[in-house]
Amino acid sequence: MQIEVKAPELSESVQSGSLLEWRKQVGDRVNRDDPLTDLETDKVILEVAAPAAGVLVEIRMPAGSEVKAGDVLAVIDAEAGAEVSPQTSAPAPIPEPTPAPPAVVEAVPPPARPEPVAEPVPAPQPVAAKAAPQAEPVAPARPAPCPPCDKAGERNERRVPMSRLRQRIAERLKEAQNTAAMLTTFNEINMQPVMDLRARYQERFLKEHGVKLGFMSFFTKAVCQALKVFPLVNASIDGRDLVYHDYYDVGVAVSSERGLVVPILRDADRMSFADIERRISDFGKRANSLELTLEEMEGGTFTISNGGVFGSLLSTPILNPPQSGVLGLHKIQERPVAENGQVVIRPMMYVALSYDHRIIDGKEAVSFLRSVKDALEDPARLLLEL
Repeated sequence: MQIEVKAPELSESVQSGSLLEWRKQVGDRVNRDDPLTDLETDKVILEVAAPAAGVLVEIRMPAGSEVKAGDVLAVIDAEAGAEVSPQTSAPAPIPEPTPAPPAVVEAVPPPARPEPVAEPVPAPQPVAAKAAPQAEPVAPARPAPCPPCDKAGERNERRVPMSRLRQRIAERLKEAQNTAAMLTTFNEINMQPVMDLRARYQERFLKEHGVKLGFMSFFTKAVCQALKVFPLVNASIDGRDLVYHDYYDVGVAVSSERGLVVPILRDADRMSFADIERRISDFGKRANSLELTLEEMEGGTFTISNGGVFGSLLSTPILNPPQSGVLGLHKIQERPVAENGQVVIRPMMYVALSYDHRIIDGKEAVSFLRSVKDALEDPARLLLEL
């Protein structure tokens, strides 16, 4: 019985994907749920598994093909296992002769090598005369060619197709630049109170919840609190309408090997510090193992991007359409600041809010960022919701 291998179902926001390399070839035996290939979309990579055990008898869509949900990618013959298995074992003898030539090749050089080595011994002068001129010209021959040389490995160029994720990132970022009236406002936060609180409770927090208390939970809580006071920062534009969101789905930018992905913390305002830290830690692990789902990255009303983990001191984050605001975090660095008429050293962080000036005025943007700053410099406000 022949069984079709079909492309998995995609979400409404993803119309198609590109097939990556096939892990199995025609004639290979497969078990049920064996991974056959991967389907790369502009958000995630989905694994295409074998729907049944049997023999892969046909590949209809080669690697690199663009496919849609339900397209037939390959065919498995569930009854041909016994018949095709001899064929699959037939190529096996082919590798067996291949080791034989190496044995012959190895046998040929040994006699050839001693002969040239033995020849120079009786005639040292002629050989030395030949060897010397060869050694001398070879040395200057290397620096002789100018930069535009044609040696392999020098000044090469490689052309690699952009992944669908990278293409989508490029499209969305350019869309943000072309559509939104984007502006950025800055402030700085004294992180000493948060760092003291973390140092005081880190051990108990880790023991109780099984995850470390990081900075992102503080910022997520502060952002949700500020969004409730300034709802326009949590809104978006849809045509001629202004859409207010009475929920707080905060996207957290996560760097992966494939590029930047933004999984969503749903109803982040209702999550505890431990819940936020667990989810972010889980997002980071699954982003690199390509296990994030489409549902986890769809939607979002506001985004937090932490470039400080890579050492960024200051930047202007770009909006994630159709969102109207994104908060950029940066490296914590000790700097001299004035407190009560005295110059002291404090761990300071620059923060940046990029916003869509079409719906958010400068006063509201500055006030929003100031609200985040006040909450971080007095963390008790996060618990008391002040």
